[in-house]
Order: sequence, then structure tokens, then C-alpha cells
Amino acid sequence: MGNSFGELFRISTWGESHGGGVGVVIDGCPPRLPLTEKDIQLDLDRRRPGQSKIVTQRDEADRVRIISGTFKGKTLGTPIAMLVDNKDQRSEAYSEMETKYRPSHADYTYDAKYGIRAWPGGGRTSARETIGRVAAGAVAKKILKKQFGVEVLACVSQVKNVSTEIHPDKVTLKQVESNIVRCPDKVAADKMIRLIERMRKQGDSVGGVVTGVARGVPAGWGMPVFDRLEADLAKAMLSLPASKGFDIGSGFDGVALQGSEHNDVFRMRGGRVRTVTNRSGGVQGGISNGETIYFQVAFKPTATVLKEQDTVSVKGKNVKLKARGRHDPCVLPRAVPMVEAMTALVLVDHALRHRAQCGFSSK
Repeated sequence: MGNSFGELFRISTWGESHGGGVGVVIDGCPPRLPLTEKDIQLDLDRRRPGQSKIVTQRDEADRVRIISGTFKGKTLGTPIAMLVDNKDQRSEAYSEMETKYRPSHADYTYDAKYGIRAWPGGGRTSARETIGRVAAGAVAKKILKKQFGVEVLACVSQVKNVSTEIHPDKVTLKQVESNIVRCPDKVAADKMIRLIERMRKQGDSVGGVVTGVARGVPAGWGMPVFDRLEADLAKAMLSLPASKGFDIGSGFDGVALQGSEHNDVFRMRGGRVRTVTNRSGGVQGGISNGETIYFQVAFKPTATVLKEQDTVSVKGKNVKLKARGRHDPCVLPRAVPMVEAMTALVLVDHALRHRAQCGFSSK
């Protein structure tokens, strides 16, 4: 329960942080899509630990293996299973967590629900679970680009109190990947990197905001009422580890505007309906309107800090805990490919649902 996502393009992730490995099964991928492990590895490299001085130094290559669903470099239309082995587990660093709950982690809630938990590395609650999402998201991004001409990307727009304005129609992957914090603004990126490095040296952590963008989405994707496109995007983003907030388009800033200021006026341009502004973030009534989709995801500071904190033991005693091990002082640089993956998974699922329902209709 709770390990699968999507309707027509459906994924199920599996594995624990310090188990033998982690992975994903994709069901519903169209056949004859060119797909190799190289297509997947690029995004996994952007997600993996140890890639820079401002992320966890766990040494994992995260090499993916496709073990079913392809033949001679093309998808078969059958379930695609992908596996990444865990190589650098150091469970001894978590021995104290066997008997003590880490503040703001899922240790206590998992015990409350299941009566058992995989305490090394957080088990299933670890961000290592997102390997399966990112691998599946790479497939989804390829389908979106190849079959629908849709581009998905994300970037860091804020770390603690250092922020920059993102232009959804202009930001490029090259700009995002030009620095280790994945912020397209070099001046802001340098400040963010210095801030994260300072937190790392202090054994502390910071949070921030990732902006997600999808360009080229045609009008008509999405569903009414309960399966609104922005509702599915919100669920996707809030299912990511450490995520705490979501807004789309003008979001919370829109409450400061009057209706006459906030409305996206329609005009004909290039033979199709366009909006003069895009405060709706590309979605109206739960359905895409053909404009760029953009949104923001807030991530809390990493819960594990290398400072002594008050907590409670599994026996119900008030105790102290000082965490050990290797942890991200800021999740944001590695969260960027995760946000991209979940965006792509939502969009490809709605693309296939739209094609199934409306593919043979005409106005």
C-alpha cells in the first residue's frame, strides 16, 4: 500500500536505504520506445550522493540495470523493471537510532503504524527510495519529448533567505547544470553554495524552494474535479521526502491581487488561444491551457543534524541523541531531478489518459 503512483503509466518503487538495492517497476510504457540504461543514468547521476561538496558524501555510483521490458534497445510494452544496487551502506553509524527516535524523522510514526522499522538509514523513508522515481521519470521525460514535444526541467530558486527570480519560459538546462547547487542565477548560486557549505561545517542544515517547469504541454491535459492536473502535481511533489509546501502559478502571492489584476486575459495569437499573462501557471479548471506550467515546491531543512538534540527512546524515556553518518546539509541540489521526475510522471500519465479518452474526438 502506498508504493505505487499513476493510472495508465503506473510505477511501483521498492527497496530500503541499507538493503540490497532499490528499484522500480513501470507498467504501461508504450512499446517500441528506444530505451537503454544510458538514457536513465544521466538523471540518476544528477540525483546520486557524493556528486559535490554540498551533498552527502555517501559513495554510491548508482548504476542502473534494466532487467525486463526491453529488447534490442526498445521497450516491449511489458513491465519495465530497473535495479540499482546499494554498495556503500554503513549501518553501524545508525546503531543509536535502533533505540532512539530522530527528531522530525519518520522513526516514531513508522513504529506507531507498523510496530517495526528498518532503522539503518531510515529504511523506506530514506531519500534513497527516490532512485526508482528518478529512473521512471527519465523514461517519462523521453516519452514526453519524443511523442509530445514537452520539455520538463526544475531548478533551485531559494536556499534559506537567498532567492532569485526564475523565468519559466527562459530558463535552460544548461543554466541549471552550470553549478553544483543547480540555480540558474550565478550570483545567487554562489551565495547559496557558501551558505550550504557553512551549514555543513556547523553540522546543521537549511531548506529552500525548487521551481518546476513544463513547456510545450498542449491544451486539454488533465481531468475535472478530483483528478485536476494541479492536484496530481501537488500530490506528486508532496510525496517527495522533506517536501512541505506546493503552489502553482501565482500561488500564495496571488492573494494580494484583485480579480481584475489576477485574471489571465485571452487573446488569439498564431492561430490559437493564448493568455496575455500566466498567473494560472498553465492550468485552469484542472486542465492545461497550453501555456507553460510552472510551480514551486518548498523543502524543509534536512532533519538529520550533527548537533545533540532532545528526543525519546523506544522505551518511552526522555533522552539525548547526536546523529552520526553522512547526510545532506541541504536536499535541494539533489531534489531538482526528483521534482523533474515526478512532474514527468504526472504529465505522461495524463497525456496517455487524454489520448485514451479524447484521441478520436474532434471539434
